[in-house]
Amino acid sequence: MDSGGGRFLEAANEAKARMEAALYEIKRVIAGQDAMLERVLVSLLAGGHLLIEGVPGLAKTLTIKTVAQVLGGTFRRIQFTPDLVPSDLVGTRIYKPGVERFDTELGPVFCNFLLADEINRAPAKVQSALLEVMQERQVTIGEETHSVPAPFLVMATQNPIESDGTYPLPEAQIDRFMLKVVVGYPEIGDEVTVVQRALAEATAVRQILSPVELLGLQQMTTEVYVDPALTRYTVDLATATRDLAAAGLADLAPYVAFGASPRGPINLVYGARALALLRGRAYALPQDVRDLAQDVLRHRLVLTYLALAENITPDEIVAAVLDKVPAPKIELARESA
Repeated sequence: MDSGGGRFLEAANEAKARMEAALYEIKRVIAGQDAMLERVLVSLLAGGHLLIEGVPGLAKTLTIKTVAQVLGGTFRRIQFTPDLVPSDLVGTRIYKPGVERFDTELGPVFCNFLLADEINRAPAKVQSALLEVMQERQVTIGEETHSVPAPFLVMATQNPIESDGTYPLPEAQIDRFMLKVVVGYPEIGDEVTVVQRALAEATAVRQILSPVELLGLQQMTTEVYVDPALTRYTVDLATATRDLAAAGLADLAPYVAFGASPRGPINLVYGARALALLRGRAYALPQDVRDLAQDVLRHRLVLTYLALAENITPDEIVAAVLDKVPAPKIELARESA
């Protein structure tokens, strides 16, 4: 391995150690949910937004709040409700009669970590306002455009079992979330730990990283090597979801109206690089892609009414695609040449 590659590998190992220290601090508060916590770190390294779905009481909000405390930076929590309006998020222009001018009051989205709690409870106007800041990292108020701080990440939660007072998220907005993580009930041992911790005083967490350090880790993530064959693999997976019959899954074709958008393979590559860095590698592997495929693709599939009637889930479709599309064989020797 050349000296440049050796230096980057050392930096990757150091980055892994830093993220493991942050993860250890988070786990002092959050018991179990290892897969969810790993996905949270992947989204942080890749600079992508995160949507967490699960029934109440699974520590979704506490997880995101704890992550923000461990990483430092500014943190804001917005409880989404049906009466929310766009200015409650982005801010507005207020007339000052004493000086006879309009001043801009910036909203809570101007922070490093934004927690959008129960995001599916807000109407379309609010989702539209959030869409601009998620995609462009900026907000337009009147004739002025204001950039949000860097790093900027939206971490949203939603409850899948309630329908009263909720609004389905627009497909364009769902597509902006890099990952959608579905959280299940904890294991018995983990739940016992949760109850025991609830009986004690709340654990005070330490800040392990700073926003500047996180930006540096995000830059490192962009330098992780991705083999062209791996890029093609991500595209093949997305293409298979769009034409299941051509992929040899004709029996599943009636269940999918629209497959994954081009943001699917893009975010698979981004996520694979971040996961590789978390695992102390300077290169991504097909297994990194496969490990994240469900979280990256599940919310990008639009199912038909037939699928809903027969209880076919996006996870079943993605699992079938993963089984059908062969993963490439990456020659690791190429990385050390």
